[in-house]
Amino acid sequence: MKGNLASIHDIEEYHEIQRLVMTATHEFTVTWVGGSDAQEENQWLWSDGTSFQFTNWCPGEPNNLYQQHCLTINNAGQKCWDDYQCRSKKPFICAKKA
Repeated sequence: MKGNLASIHDIEEYHEIQRLVMTATHEFTVTWVGGSDAQEENQWLWSDGTSFQFTNWCPGEPNNLYQQHCLTINNAGQKCWDDYQCRSKKPFICAKKA
């Protein structure tokens, strides 16, 4: 469908994605978005090829515990970002250019 996992470039986009998650799941569910450092450790990029300009990492993250290379949002009470093992099953948000 020519889309990617969603990229988050500012706080407004983050809040909009959180609103979509809340609408779909009725809670702030831990959700995949398109960030990854799988190509090069600690070099986080979005799946659409854009670089990170905004982050909301949880304290101590990303920590690459057990080779975590993919990004989830809505973690912990702060609803912050955490790196996870990419094979974990979680809901996801995709986007494509209109």
